[in-house]
Formats: sequence, C-alpha cells, structure tokens
Amino acid sequence: MYRFFIFVGLALILSSVSCKTTKVTTVEQVAMEETDPFVDENGRVDYYNPLTWTLGYFKRERLMEYPHQEWFSAEYDNYIPESLYLNYLLDLRWDNVTITVVMGTWCSDSRREVPRFLKIMDIMDFPEEKISFIGTDTDKRSPIGGFEEMEIQRVPTFIFFVDNSEAGRIIEVPIASLEEDMVSILFTNKK
Repeated sequence: MYRFFIFVGLALILSSVSCKTTKVTTVEQVAMEETDPFVDENGRVDYYNPLTWTLGYFKRERLMEYPHQEWFSAEYDNYIPESLYLNYLLDLRWDNVTITVVMGTWCSDSRREVPRFLKIMDIMDFPEEKISFIGTDTDKRSPIGGFEEMEIQRVPTFIFFVDNSEAGRIIEVPIASLEEDMVSILFTNKK
C-alpha cells in the first residue's frame, strides 16, 4: 500500500511538471499582432494616413513624439542656418513679433521647413509661447474657428505679425532661405 501511494504521488508530480503543448509562433504572426497603424506595407510611416495627422492647434512637443520625432530630429539636427542673416535677425527687436505656423504633418515641405524654422528660433531664444502651431489635413483645412479667413492655400505657411498686424508670410518654400526671407519681412516692418 505504501508503494501505491508513492507511485500515485510520483505520477501526480510528474504530470504537473511534464511538458505542455506550447503554441508555435512565427515571426510573421508576431509582426501581425504588433502592427503599427502608422506603418505601411513597406515598413515606413505613411504620413498620408489620417491617423498620423496633427490637426488644429498643437504644441511644439507634438512634433517630438511618435511618429514625427524621426523626421523632426533629422531636419532640426542637420540644418545649419546662414550666419549672415542669422546675425541680422539677432539684431532685430522681437518683443512685438508673434508667429503662426500652419503646417501639415503629411506634407514633406512642412516636415523639412518647420524643424529648420524652429532651429532658427531656438538659436535666437525666441519665446516658444509667441509661436502658434496649426495642423491641417490634405485639403488645407483645420478644425479651428476662423481658419478660413487665414486663406491658407499651401503649407507650411509662416505668418509673421508685428504689433498684431500681419507683416508677411513665407509660403511653402522660402524664396532664398528661411532666415533671409525672415530678414526681408521683418526689416521691411521694423519699428
């Protein structure tokens, strides 16, 4: 009888630690379970996917979050502003200037010019609270009141205000460079 209990006990112990059937998972199955809604079939972020768009008013920090941080950091880090025009900008009075940046995170021009613009503003130590960011969809519409009156036809559009009056715009791509175009706008409206 003693041997019987030992046998049953060993059988129970062995059955509890025996190999169980495990699910075999392939790399493709794991990839499908962890699909990134922003990534296309080629493994790249699809910025035309509305899930990636930033619409309406937003803070600069949004551009440093996924899925935007990669393009933002690359352009910001690699851009070297033209020192001649940067020096002109540094000599200007900026306390009466505010700027509105209208962009589309889906737009390659916006993804190139906005980080460059922000690098210039950072070098100048321009107050972040004096820059407004507005995101649009591919039809250049944004869900904010009064947006139509801004008459945005291309993005990015940088709108410079001096003493609350529009002084000028840089639309889509600079004529010369961001910093040179800024000098042209702001020196013309120097007060």
